[in-house]
Amino acid sequence: MNAPVDAVTSETIAKCEPLIRPFIRRTPVVEVDGSEFGLPGHTLTLKLELLQHSGSFKARGAFANLLTRNVPEAGVVAASGGNHGAAVAYAAMKLGKPAKIFVPSVSSPAKVQRIRDYGADLAIEGDRYADALAASETWAERTGALPVPAFDQQETIMGQGTIGIELADQAPDIDTLLVSVGGGGLIAGIAAWYAGRINVIGVEPLASPTLTKAFEAGRPVDAEAGGLAADSLAPRRVGEQVFPIVQKYARQTVLVSDAAIVDAQAALWRTLRIVAEPGGAAAFSAILSGVYRPAAGERVAVVISGGNTAAVNFEQAR
Repeated sequence: MNAPVDAVTSETIAKCEPLIRPFIRRTPVVEVDGSEFGLPGHTLTLKLELLQHSGSFKARGAFANLLTRNVPEAGVVAASGGNHGAAVAYAAMKLGKPAKIFVPSVSSPAKVQRIRDYGADLAIEGDRYADALAASETWAERTGALPVPAFDQQETIMGQGTIGIELADQAPDIDTLLVSVGGGGLIAGIAAWYAGRINVIGVEPLASPTLTKAFEAGRPVDAEAGGLAADSLAPRRVGEQVFPIVQKYARQTVLVSDAAIVDAQAALWRTLRIVAEPGGAAAFSAILSGVYRPAAGERVAVVISGGNTAAVNFEQAR
C-alpha cells in the first residue's frame, strides 16, 4: 500500500538538512553555455553531485538514516547496486557503526572497491538488485541489523531532498530539472522539496523504465531491469513510498538509450573534464540526445548524480 503523499515534505526535508550538514558536502553547480554541447540559446546548470562523499548523492540519504533512526549493536545492513552501499559504508565508518552491504554481480568494480575501502563487510549476491535486497532482508532478520533502504524509506527520501535546498539557493531561477531515476528516492526527495514550483522530470534508461511503467499502471509495478546503468538505475520497481510523491509533483518521464548515455559521458568528459558513471550521466543524456527539448528561454538544470566508475577512454567509447 502506498505511503501518504505528505510523508516527506519541504518542511521535513528542511528539518533533516541541519542534521546531516556536518557530514555532507554542499556540492557545486556549473553554468554552461548550451552551445558548447550543440544546444545554442540555452544556459545549462549542472549540479555536480558526483563530488559528494562516496561519489554520489546517496551519502545524503545514508546519513539521514543513521542520524535519525536507532542503530542497534548489530549495526546496519543495505542492499545496493553499488552507490548506496558505498554511501552507507561511508556513513557507518564516519559514525563508528558496523555495516553489512549486499551487492549484485552487476555492480561495477569501482563501486565494490569503494565499499571495501570504507571497511564494510561486503557480500556479492545474485545478478540483480532484487537478489541483493532479498539477501539483505534475510541478514536483517537473522542479526537484528537495521536495514537502510536505498530509496523506499522516508529518511532516505528526505536526505536526497536536501539537494533541492542547495540548488534552490545556487540556481534560484531554473524552470526545469532533469533527474535520473532508478528506485526513485532522488526524484521523490527533490520533487517534494520543490512541491511543484519547478518542472521536475525523471530520466530513465529504455532498458529499466521503472517510473514510466508505474505511471502507466497508476502504481508501482515490475519493469525490465537491465542496460548500461543497471548497477544504479535498475531496481525491479519504483518505491511504494516514492511513487505518491512523484505522482503528485513530477508527472513526466523521458527514456534514453544506452548509446545516448555513453555519448553524454563522453561529452561531459570532453567539454568539462567530468567523469560521470552511466547512471550519473543519464539525466544529461536526455537533453543532449534531444529526447527532452527545452522551449525557447527555458532554464534547465541537470543533476549529475554519480561518478563511481573505472577510468575509461571516453573518446574511444563514443
